[in-house]
Amino acid sequence: MTQRYARFSSAISGINQYIQKIESDEMKKYNLRGSCAQYLVAILSSDEALTATRLSEICRKDKAAVSRAVAEMEEKNLLVRTGKGGNRYRSPLALTETGEVAAKAVASRASRAVELAGKGFPEEDRERFYEILELLSGNLKNISQKGLDNCPEEK
Repeated sequence: MTQRYARFSSAISGINQYIQKIESDEMKKYNLRGSCAQYLVAILSSDEALTATRLSEICRKDKAAVSRAVAEMEEKNLLVRTGKGGNRYRSPLALTETGEVAAKAVASRASRAVELAGKGFPEEDRERFYEILELLSGNLKNISQKGLDNCPEEK
C-alpha cells in the first residue's frame, strides 16, 4: 500500500511538473508565466463570460494567483474586464483580438502536447483514463475537504 502511494504521488507530481514546464516554455513568447496558458485556454473554451473567481474554480488555482495573472494579461492587452463597477473578481473577462490569437495558438499547442502525451492510447482507453482521473480528483477533493478521518472506507 505504501508503494502504491509513493508511485501515485510521484506520478501526479511528475505530470504537474511537466505540464508546468511545457506551459512555461509556451508562454515565454508572450513574456507571461506558464499558468496564463491554462487561463487563456479556459476563457477561449468557455461558452460563458468568466470572472476571475470562476476562472480560479475552473482551473483549480488560488484566487490571488489568478488575479495576478489576469492583471499581467491585461497589461499585455490580452484580456479586458467587461463589467462596469463590481470588484476585480466579479468583472467578466474577455479576450482582446490579440488575446484571442494568443489563446488559439496556445490551445492548439496544448492539444498537440496532450495528443503526444497520450501516444499509444486507443481512444476508448483515453476516454476511460480521463473518467478515472476525474474520479480520483473528485475523491481527493472530498478527502481534503472532509478530512481523512471523516471519509468512510469502501468495503
